[in-house]
Amino acid sequence: MSPATFERKAPTEHERELLAKSGRLLPCGVRNASFTPELAMVIRDARGSRITDCSGNEYIDYLLGSGPMFLGHAHPSVVKAVRAQLEKGTAYLMISEPAIRLGEAIVEAVPCAEQVSFHGSGSEATFFAMRLARAHRERDKVLKFEGAYHGMGDAVLMSTQWTRQPADFPEAVPDSAGIPGHVRHDVLIAPFNDIETTTAIVEKHANELACVIVEPLHRTIPPRDGFLEALRQVTAHYGIPLIFDEVVTGFRLAYGGAQELYGVTPDLCALGKTISGGHPLGVVCGREEIMSHAAPERMFSGGYVRLTGTFSGNPVSCAAALAILEELKKPGFYEAVNARGRRLRAGLESLLQATGLPAQVVGEATVFQPWFTREALVDHRSALTADSGRNRKFVDLLLRRGIVKAHEKFFVSAAHSDEDVEITLAALEEALAELRESESAPPPTTAPRARG
Repeated sequence: MSPATFERKAPTEHERELLAKSGRLLPCGVRNASFTPELAMVIRDARGSRITDCSGNEYIDYLLGSGPMFLGHAHPSVVKAVRAQLEKGTAYLMISEPAIRLGEAIVEAVPCAEQVSFHGSGSEATFFAMRLARAHRERDKVLKFEGAYHGMGDAVLMSTQWTRQPADFPEAVPDSAGIPGHVRHDVLIAPFNDIETTTAIVEKHANELACVIVEPLHRTIPPRDGFLEALRQVTAHYGIPLIFDEVVTGFRLAYGGAQELYGVTPDLCALGKTISGGHPLGVVCGREEIMSHAAPERMFSGGYVRLTGTFSGNPVSCAAALAILEELKKPGFYEAVNARGRRLRAGLESLLQATGLPAQVVGEATVFQPWFTREALVDHRSALTADSGRNRKFVDLLLRRGIVKAHEKFFVSAAHSDEDVEITLAALEEALAELRESESAPPPTTAPRARG
């Protein structure tokens, strides 16, 4: 497979029927890597770094299920562990050995983790982390950062990456219909990487705040030197729990996550994607003083926080996570995957520079994003200067060359090979050249209509 040899086969009748059914039956519509209808697809299967649609087109995948397939699709060790657990049952409600072993492994790995609770998704994990903080502080308000995504909970679906018209800080902007109007008044918004404005908001509302929640890697925007340290300092000064949303970064940026990479320890942390291997899994971990609000004896002493669900800590997801952790702990694992990611990123940066297009790449070794803007990317408002239309064209041009990526990030997995990187760089070169040529070509002329 190479960009020169990849020829996307037209959708088969079977795939067209599936797409039509999806449009009729699923109110969210057809979720795809492209907004272009002719490039819509239905995935048939996935192995390693490749996914294949129902018409037999095979792509190199940098979407990776929006990040969780850090080992690649259908990794043999994960498949083996899940298959073995399936034969023992899939849900008990009661505690299982895989859940206990996974909890022990997380406490050993994650700097802030003294106790752990398991849930079904990253959205649940952030939701329950904030509930624990509210109980601990006996306050209601949450501070989040503009442009951050913390899942689909009402309180955090405010001023996310989808907010095109921000309000004055610290006012929140709901990003979905159906959120009760009163919720926005319990959410404060601050600018990422601006510690002066953030500190002023925290100081003014310190007696109202239950917690501050932050993506330590803000989508793909890294923290400025000292920003997370200063945020940790001001929240600790006022006794406000600091929550790291590491659903994306946990176990991806390092074995101990962004906490290990950036050297800042929060009070609570939400985890999920990387150790899920694509299975339903969310994790809340943190200081025992806060986590203990979920202890059953609190039902009688007061301050009890309900966190349980039917599938919380189900043994299949926990077995998958344990198998993934064994792979991540192998000597040289992070060095190898990070080196491959840096090579791809450096190649993309070089190709973008050669085009002369206003563009830059920001992020970390295995999760990064091209932005079509020359403005320094430090927060959500600077990200709004990027040309989203140009990015959509870029995504489509890659897809036509056998490369799948999200409209945001490139996710790099351990399954991506040197050959994958070479093929991808060749596809990037072709796609960017076509993008540049299409934008420099004069607009087509329209012949005058004949007059009768």
